[in-house]
Amino acid sequence: MEKINIGIIQRFIIWRENEIQEKHFILMLSFLVGLFTAFAALILKYLIHLIQNFLTDNFDSTEANYLYLVYPVVGIFLAGLFVRNIVKDDISHGVTKILYAISRRQGRIKRHNIWSSTIASAITIGFGGSVGAEAPIVLTGSAIGSNLGSLFKMEQRTLMLLVGCGAAGAISGIFKAPIAGLVFTIEVLMIDLTMSSLLPLLITSVTAATVSYVVTGQEAMFKFHMDQPFLLERIPYVILLGIFCGLVSLYFTRAMNVVENFYARFKGVYSKLVLGGVMLSILIFLFPPLYGEGYDTIELLLNGISNMEWDTVMNNSLFYGYGNLLLVYLLLIVLFKVFASAATNGGGGCGGIFAPSLFLGCIAGFVFSHFSNELGIFPGLPEKNFALMGMAGVMSGVMHAPLTGVFLIAELTGGYDLFLPLMIVAVSSYLTIIVFEPHSIYSMRLAKKGELLTHHKDKAVLTLMKMENVVEKDFVTVHPEMDLGELVKAISTSHRNVFPVTDKNGVLLGIVLLDDIRNIMFRQELYHRFTVNKLMTSVPARLFDTDSMEQVMKTFDDTKAWNLPVVDRDGRYLGFVSKSKIFNSYRQVLVHFSED
Repeated sequence: MEKINIGIIQRFIIWRENEIQEKHFILMLSFLVGLFTAFAALILKYLIHLIQNFLTDNFDSTEANYLYLVYPVVGIFLAGLFVRNIVKDDISHGVTKILYAISRRQGRIKRHNIWSSTIASAITIGFGGSVGAEAPIVLTGSAIGSNLGSLFKMEQRTLMLLVGCGAAGAISGIFKAPIAGLVFTIEVLMIDLTMSSLLPLLITSVTAATVSYVVTGQEAMFKFHMDQPFLLERIPYVILLGIFCGLVSLYFTRAMNVVENFYARFKGVYSKLVLGGVMLSILIFLFPPLYGEGYDTIELLLNGISNMEWDTVMNNSLFYGYGNLLLVYLLLIVLFKVFASAATNGGGGCGGIFAPSLFLGCIAGFVFSHFSNELGIFPGLPEKNFALMGMAGVMSGVMHAPLTGVFLIAELTGGYDLFLPLMIVAVSSYLTIIVFEPHSIYSMRLAKKGELLTHHKDKAVLTLMKMENVVEKDFVTVHPEMDLGELVKAISTSHRNVFPVTDKNGVLLGIVLLDDIRNIMFRQELYHRFTVNKLMTSVPARLFDTDSMEQVMKTFDDTKAWNLPVVDRDGRYLGFVSKSKIFNSYRQVLVHFSED
């Protein structure tokens, strides 16, 4: 049956190559990616709400509910069981995986990511995991784009574009935000904006958003009505909010890395589950808004207009009825949200930090304005507006994506009248965090390894190049005990002027340069007087087979050498890399990478 399917696909590919231009076929594929991704996003949202409503519908809002201690543990246990026994692969850090696929895997994402992230995150979040569904659905969308392109044998550059289309469609479909989907792909995934990439990204975004509107209605995801218009004299307060959001983003980013590294120390699956489950359950029991994505809390803070309404955020908790502790309660949520999110993923769950960023931003904006109003520092600040602007601020800071923050919040809420303050907050937050963190929470792991594709064209091309493609292995090796006569024989069989010297285990000891022995190599009376050990010199530097191409070029610049040896971590000789070989490979990749 599989052979028949392959035959049909192969015949279709041949027919398509003869009848349909590639640029037109890419547009068709981008439409299909938008369609499939939108339905994947809708299915994920439906599953999350189905599980969540089934589990929490009968909760009493006036007292603590002890099932909060049970549900999250069950959720991350089931998700972990699913990932270990069925998926058998790591599916966490969805956006980081996409960045890695673009940078190092030529846009290829494993097929199981089409469905595995959706199921695992639905279980995790439905049972109360304090993470978001957006990163998993972005990975799902990108996997759809990648595998659809692979099915029809599209080239690497097109695969990378379809991965971006999948990500754009996922954001557009789950948030009903086509512009934000497009901007997210350009800003976060580093897809170059050219005329050949713009149209497919737009088609996917618009298709996904349209499907979402048709199925769920035309209302924005969060209902928002602006009661007080923006006043220009409030710009200084908006800038201060942006700085505050940047600091909150910095705390979230740093704390998330620390806590995730802490969980990474534990090798046992069940020790992680117990530790993560206990931490998550206790936090959710004390602070029920940490349950799931937290979108109910966002709705409440965006639409509430009085203390009585805002106090309902403490429903289902031990703080119920203590309205005077509202700000303390919300600040504790800001403090502990990162621990809840990290415990969810660290314990075996699956989810992203999109929703936590929105959640923290909304609370940060509300706390900033409410605290100012209560103490009379900056009286008259509208809490609803500042909660909305805070969402853009923290998202911009955490993701290092100010445009995504602005457009996403405007499209999520319909708050286009606040476009100017949204931009001010987003930029202020971004400028604050880049002072301390040059990379986003998504890209810092890859940046440390030199595996991050960026908008810097030279660095992007170097990232796409691989060490194994530039290593030359046609150098004749010699050994330290060989005499000059044996060395001359080796020279006669080589067309190179550099000879690596290795010991019996293949460890590189040094090199012999033809220029250094040219004056004695024809004097036969010296053939038994000199050994390679006396004639060899040390190398200017050694390259490791794990080095990134950016590190390789830096080493060449520092040493001014034209040829450098490559060794493994044990020092064993593998070959040489020459500047000319790198330049030739660079030109080939640059031409391929830059074609429109």
